[in-house]
Amino acid sequence: MITLLDTGGTVAASDPPLLAAPGTKRISRGGRRPRRVLRRPGLTMLSLGLADSAASRPLWSPDPEITETVISLRRLPAALDGFRIVHLTDIHHSIFTPLEEVERAVYLANRLQPDLVALTGDYVTFSPAYIQPVARALGKLKARHGVFAVLGNHDFQVDADEMTRALRSHRIRVLRNSRRPLRAGKETLWILGVDDLWWSSDDLPAALKAVPARDTKILLCHNPLGIWQASRHSIDLVLSGHTHGGQVRVPGFRNLYRSKLGERFVDGWNRLHSTQIYVSRGIGKVIVPIRFDCPSEIACLNLRRGRSSPGLN
Repeated sequence: MITLLDTGGTVAASDPPLLAAPGTKRISRGGRRPRRVLRRPGLTMLSLGLADSAASRPLWSPDPEITETVISLRRLPAALDGFRIVHLTDIHHSIFTPLEEVERAVYLANRLQPDLVALTGDYVTFSPAYIQPVARALGKLKARHGVFAVLGNHDFQVDADEMTRALRSHRIRVLRNSRRPLRAGKETLWILGVDDLWWSSDDLPAALKAVPARDTKILLCHNPLGIWQASRHSIDLVLSGHTHGGQVRVPGFRNLYRSKLGERFVDGWNRLHSTQIYVSRGIGKVIVPIRFDCPSEIACLNLRRGRSSPGLN
């Protein structure tokens, strides 16, 4: 039996570092995959020539790409082997990301029948008028063990407290430098969440208060820069967004969105020492109303108990 509780335990000695290296595949259950730029130099101009006809098409993207990634965690409770997390981020409900797109993403996420849904921030852009509609839409997410959320820089820019109240009114557990334990028999998986790094509101030590060092810990952190501190605290897995995967990727030019961590932490799975991270491309758009060679994403993460090759450091 798996039970979600509100209280923690005592601190115990740390386990040795975990090792894992997942495999990722892309599936098309959500619908048609967006067009991707051809990477061969001789075909670059042909691909860019499609931009002229794009003006006659809707500015919103087709269905998000659903990616499936297996992530092995050595300390994962045996009862949670096969635990499925659906990760949504950077919704950015605005004139660039209409409510219909948000509702479609929610519908597709529910079809994956997750054990848990992780939301990692930036639900709105610019205006508080978008807060209640996006909260209602996200409130329709369904998961066996609940929906957990943290806030992003845009949420703080608009109104962090109002965003928190709206999400919580729809039974979404907003973690603001806090944690929730998921009991699995005698073992525990901790879901941690911190506020946004750009606003200097994050407090990982507070989120870790009373969390035993031996237990498995998954951190929701909007900005992937949080992996540096997460690695120092032996977090097993970090889920982030913020980068949009680049959003606009044009060969020969820098991506519209970049990371101070470099290309390595812009999109998909990676690791820093014993801490693994998954950075989702997200759902919405900012600055410009398009994605190019960078489709929106619903990430489905399948957790397995075990150890694999060490991957990168």
